[in-house]
Amino acid sequence: MTTLPFRHQRADGGVSARFAAAPAGARPEVLAQSAPLRLLLPDAEPGECSIAALLNTGGGLAGGDAVRVALTLAPGARLTLATAAAEKVYRSLGPATRVENHLEAGDGAALEWIPQETILFDGASLQRRTEIALAATSRLLALEMLVFGRAAGGEVIRRLHLRDTWRLRRDGRLLWAEALRLDGPDRLADPLGFGGAGAMATLLLAGPGAESLLPTLRESLPDGVRAGATKPAPGLVLARFLGEAGAVRAAIAGILPMLRAELLGQPHTLPRLWTN
Repeated sequence: MTTLPFRHQRADGGVSARFAAAPAGARPEVLAQSAPLRLLLPDAEPGECSIAALLNTGGGLAGGDAVRVALTLAPGARLTLATAAAEKVYRSLGPATRVENHLEAGDGAALEWIPQETILFDGASLQRRTEIALAATSRLLALEMLVFGRAAGGEVIRRLHLRDTWRLRRDGRLLWAEALRLDGPDRLADPLGFGGAGAMATLLLAGPGAESLLPTLRESLPDGVRAGATKPAPGLVLARFLGEAGAVRAAIAGILPMLRAELLGQPHTLPRLWTN
């Protein structure tokens, strides 16, 4: 009798959604989802635009899992997308965890993409690609935070494979591109690399009014983390944060209300999903 090799069950699913403009900000026109991802549409807080909550029903991602998010905002739609909790990428037995994000905002649309942090366990292997397509007058506030190890438990990263790629286009023209590659912990500890930081966050502001926020953003950068902000292209502002995981999250939480209000016309508060 031939013995079949044991194969682990892997997740392969995602969310595909298109939102039209609505008085509250946006309403779903198309929504398709498959495990382990779900998109929930809770009621927004007073004064806020429509909100969508991205949920991983599997509780985390393992090596070999593949998930995709495709989100389109029609002209004039306004939407905040956040995750219900931090995402976890577990230790891999070999295969990489693959994450694909494709975001598109039409003319006059405003997209706030602010998932909570992604926690990379020791031994994790993650390949993530984020593609963003903006129209000439659309606005974007995008945030991604990576945590290197389970900070609360004092986990030390001894093995890690990370490929994190960004592409941002406006009217089909490439505006910003970045690729991060980490193999092992050496670059995390290197003083010329991450300098022992337990977390990193990337913040992007794009669209009309983004450049005017650069001086205020620089003045608001906290002392508890290493942070800087720059203008890599017209109509685009980039900020980066390095430090201990709790300090980086606190820095982001302190700056987000101002940015949401000034760029997107949102209330000067954190979204509810970030405070639950």
